Amino acid sequence: MSRLPSAPAALHLANRIASIDIARGLVMLLMTVDHVRETFYLQHQVSDPMAVAATEPALFFSRLAAHFCAPMFVFLTGLSAWLYAHPANGPRDATGFLARRGLLLVGLELTLVNFAWTGSFTPSTLYLQVIWAIGLSMLALALLHKLPLPLLGVLGTAIVAGHNALQFHPEPGTFAAAAWTILEQRGFLLEDPLRVKISYPLLAWIGVILLGYAAGPLYARATSPALRRRWLLRIGIASLALLAVLRGTNVYGEPVSWAVHDDALRTAMSFLNFTKYPPSLDFILLTLGAGLIVLALVERPMRWTAIPAVFGGAPMFYYLLHLYALLALQRIAGFALGVPRADVNHVWQVWLITLLLAAALYWPTRWFGRYKRTSGKAWVKYF
Repeated sequence: MSRLPSAPAALHLANRIASIDIARGLVMLLMTVDHVRETFYLQHQVSDPMAVAATEPALFFSRLAAHFCAPMFVFLTGLSAWLYAHPANGPRDATGFLARRGLLLVGLELTLVNFAWTGSFTPSTLYLQVIWAIGLSMLALALLHKLPLPLLGVLGTAIVAGHNALQFHPEPGTFAAAAWTILEQRGFLLEDPLRVKISYPLLAWIGVILLGYAAGPLYARATSPALRRRWLLRIGIASLALLAVLRGTNVYGEPVSWAVHDDALRTAMSFLNFTKYPPSLDFILLTLGAGLIVLALVERPMRWTAIPAVFGGAPMFYYLLHLYALLALQRIAGFALGVPRADVNHVWQVWLITLLLAAALYWPTRWFGRYKRTSGKAWVKYF
């Protein structure tokens, strides 16, 4: 019977792992679909969780596809941190690595990312979204990663599985209310003089990044690809099986129960309609469960996987590039049409714009990825 590998020093792969870049690239491309939607299809809002009866299926499943992005990206961030801490020449301290990158991400969220969404460095509302959450999760991991790996796995599991059970109603305007808003309750952290909106409550994402770090030994040099693939498939399938039980019984794991509708499609939409802010247990079981299966399937790269690997090899560069490309496209389209905001009318147009945008940004992203790996300059490694 196979066992999970231990995490000895000097057993980590020296080169980039193709399957990680491929998986990261796939979720980056799905992320692009959602960001195109938010740029050109915002007249059709989606709630959290989505309103099944009022949301057209094409929009529902486009939004559902985007749900996989944040959990997999945070999980892979934790996994990559373990890889950094265990290079081929022996273990090293990852505290500075995590702290610097975490602070950089928070800084980028407050400046370049917010400007890309609002078009202003002095917006009326400052949105703290996924890059902020990843940055703070990395800072949390910087404090916790030296704990024994099994303990990190247990702690990550406890956070992901248990945060839905937390019930806390602090007095508005207190420090406790602010802390609860940051950790678990989506809402406004400040409203005067500047409105600051917490879009991604933090606690569950700390759990996900801990799970990613705890999964690091699966990618140790001592772990055969076949064994890694078997474990990824087992854990992924087990996660989806647990999801089927929890969701099927409406016992725990998702605040909003599913219901039978007049047709099978709407019933399926209701069953798959999970809360993202903060991510419910069912949300994470679906996204990480399926994501781990994808990681197993791309363990053996194929010809087509070279394309997402390009985007996954320079993720922050592509993230910023595509946001500013969307900002420019919206401004140009609005000017050309003589309207304050240019919109499209069909979901298929969102996917078409995504395809064209990704194709246009493929070449600069590939160039930067190669430059990042060959220049020897420290700053490019942050992107």
